[in-house]
Amino acid sequence: MAPRFASVDDYIASYPEDTRTQLAGVRKAIKKVAPHAAEKISYGMATFTVDGKPLVYYAGWKNHVGLYPVPTGSPEFEEAIAPYRRAKDTVRFPVSRPVPLELIGEITRLCLARRAAVSESSDS
Repeated sequence: MAPRFASVDDYIASYPEDTRTQLAGVRKAIKKVAPHAAEKISYGMATFTVDGKPLVYYAGWKNHVGLYPVPTGSPEFEEAIAPYRRAKDTVRFPVSRPVPLELIGEITRLCLARRAAVSESSDS
């Protein structure tokens, strides 16, 4: 059974230094784009939420940091994300290399835009 964490700080602190550094960078990049988002642990992962609903999850693994869900974007975005995409809506950033924080920011912007579009369509 996976350990349970009281906070995102506890979650990040539980990892080895290299993974901790990557997770902290991902967290900072998401906060920069979505400063209004709340943080919590959900499904055993660090999660940013907006209006109580998950916006983006990120998790540490032995050899990578994962981010979920990752929406599709422009052709330029898809080209930039291609080396990291592992499934339709998942990316993995190797712990052995710096995480492209500007790409994390773009993923967050896309998640916010998708959330706004869903909200607008449900308000109609």
